[in-house]
Formats: sequence, C-alpha cells, structure tokens
Amino acid sequence: MDKLIINGMVPLNGEVSVSGAKNAVLPMLCASVMASNTCVTLKNIPHLHDVTTTVRLLRQMGVSVTLDDKMNIELDPSTIKNYYAPYDLVKTMRSSILVLGPLLAKFGNAKVSLPGGCAIGSRPVEMHLDALEKMGAKINIQNGYISAKSQKLVGSNIIFPKTTVTGTENILMASTLADGKTVISNAAREPEVVDLANFLNQMGASIRGHGTDTIEITGVRELKGISYSALPDRIETGTFLVAAAITGGKIIVKNTISSHVDIIIQKLKQAGAEISTTSTTITLDMKGKRPKPVNIETGAYPLFPTDMQAQLTALNTVADGTSVIKENIFENRFMHVQEMTRMGADIRLEQNCAIISGIDELIGASVMATDLRASASLILVGLAANGTTEIERIYHIDRGYDCIEEKLRQLGADISRVPM
Repeated sequence: MDKLIINGMVPLNGEVSVSGAKNAVLPMLCASVMASNTCVTLKNIPHLHDVTTTVRLLRQMGVSVTLDDKMNIELDPSTIKNYYAPYDLVKTMRSSILVLGPLLAKFGNAKVSLPGGCAIGSRPVEMHLDALEKMGAKINIQNGYISAKSQKLVGSNIIFPKTTVTGTENILMASTLADGKTVISNAAREPEVVDLANFLNQMGASIRGHGTDTIEITGVRELKGISYSALPDRIETGTFLVAAAITGGKIIVKNTISSHVDIIIQKLKQAGAEISTTSTTITLDMKGKRPKPVNIETGAYPLFPTDMQAQLTALNTVADGTSVIKENIFENRFMHVQEMTRMGADIRLEQNCAIISGIDELIGASVMATDLRASASLILVGLAANGTTEIERIYHIDRGYDCIEEKLRQLGADISRVPM
C-alpha cells in the first residue's frame, strides 16, 4: 500500500492535459456486450483501477479484450459465456450495476452482485430494478445478488422519482434493444449520459432527447461494433483548476471541454481567479492572490457537481472570509472535513452544510483518505499547506484520477508516491 507525500506552498504553473472521463468510459464498456458479432474499440481511456476492474469483469464473462500501448481497448462480445458479475470483482465499484441492463437486453439473463463503492451515502438500486420490472424483467434479490431474467424487454414510460445518473444509463442501455418505445422522464442530463447516448446511436440505437430531462428510445434489433473516443473528464478538469487557484498559480488545462465546467469556472471567478477559455482549453491565473470565499450548493447537472464539492471545500479553507457549502446529493459526503481540521481548517458541520471560516495558513499533517473525491481534496489542502502532508489510503484516488501525482509534478508540485 502506498501513500502520498506533499511539501506544500508551491504555486502551480504550466500546462496539463485531461484524461478521458471515467464516468463515460465505464458505461460504454458495459454497453459493449450488446454488439452483435463485431468489436467495439474505445479510445481516450484513463488508466484507472475502476477501468481495470471493469475489464476484468468483462473478461470473466468471456468477452475478449485487447489493450494497445495507447490504452485503446478493443472488445469482442461474441465470445461471452456467462452473465455473472461476482462480488469479489464489483464490491468496490458501484458502477458495476451498469452491466445489468445490457446483459438483460442482449441475453435475457443477468446475475449481478449488489454494488459497492465509496462510503459517501446511500445509492439505492431500487429505481433501476423498478424500471426494469416495468419493462417486463423478473427480478429476485437473494444472498447479495440481483438475478434478472426476461424473454424480451418491452418499451415503457419510466419516471424516475429522483434524478439518477446510473439509473438513467442502465435503462438507456436496456431500452436500445427492447421492443417498442421507452420514454425516460426526469432523466439525468450529465455530459457523460449524453456521451453514452451518442456512443449507442453510433452503434445503431435510436435515441433522442439526451441532454434534456426526457429521453426517448425506440428499440432496434441489433447494435454493431464501432470505434469511439470518450469525452474528457470534467471533474479532473475542475480539480486541476482548483489546484492552481488554491496555490495562487497559473495553469492551462488542455484537451478538455470548457462548456462542461461552466458552473465551476463561475465559482472560481468569484474566488478571484482570472479565467479565459477556448472550446478545448482553460487558462486560470490566480496572480498569487488568496482566494475569496465562495458559497456553493450541489445539484444535478447543470448545477454544481457533488463530485467537486470536496475540492471547493478545500479552496474555502484558505479563503479570506466565511463560506457555506450545502451538499444536496449524498448524506455522508463531508468525511474529508475531519481530516482537514487536522491541518488547522476551521469548519463547522450543520446537517448537510459546512460553514467554513478561511484561515491564513494550513499546516501539513498526516491524514487519511475516505473516498475518491475526499482524496483529491486532501491533495489540494496539502498543496496549499505549510510543511509536509502525508495522505494514506490513496487507493481511492487511483479509482478516479489518471496519474495525478505525475501531472501535478509537471506543474511544479512537490509530491511523491512512496510505499508505506
């Protein structure tokens, strides 16, 4: 097991390229099983533990998987031999539930372990299962596994009681091969959902309305293999922008989609950053200034993403004033706060809000990551702190950030990964 060691108070400077979005790649990998006797090639793949786990899962099912030296992945589903997602492979990855819809749509059979993932709050799968049952699936939950069968899924009107990204993606994939028309209401609008729909349409699906809260899918007889490049990771983009802002630096983020992080850019401008953009690059210059406090409230896209809440909390710990962070998505997503207070941060929790009084200087300390985005936020406070910060349990960070310490070193950060 490794840990990260950071010597802080070094302003970041330079250029950094963003990797492909994990939250787009994972559902595409799952959707590949629906291709009929032709290969799917996915490009712009980040080198992440969750991607590796999903590839292992598909191989365990019998899918033939080939990776080249550029991390492009070719998948041949014609060799699939079982429809089983075991607990030992999916216990750390909530997105494992995304194999359920494709397996059921293509093969009429699936047995999937109830998913795991970061311990940041409940992520019930009932909405997925209720929707699939409405489409004609027979579902049984026993001994920690979801068993689902269907002779043929049938299009239906699906109304999600609350917006769910993975629920939208699961039903979106399942609907592509169903009989008739499916309408998903209160659908997620995230760019990753749109990217998945574009991917499926290129495979031959008939999907309209993606990017809005109502998606219409007309089932088709089969899907074909294609070559497709996943979109850049907007959360990685936002994390690097905050890293520059919290250290008073200047960076250029390349190979991104600036429109996907509009709300993050707005908040960083409020914090005092000077920001300019093109369609694929973002330049942030803090000019050595201390950030101003920024209030945020998380919500479904296009509102402020919950996956950037911890990073903005980090920024506010050194801001010149008081801020309020309101978390509306996950009830346990303030576990990073306790670790930040070890470094001197002044944060008070009240229900789903964090009230942060910025301080002049954080002090490096030994801290422990509790989940993926908490890991990123602890790196950020380590970059801003006076002295040395050691972050343990960094296996969380490897689930969602591609070589983060190497990219930060390119920007001048004093950060290294060492064995514990």
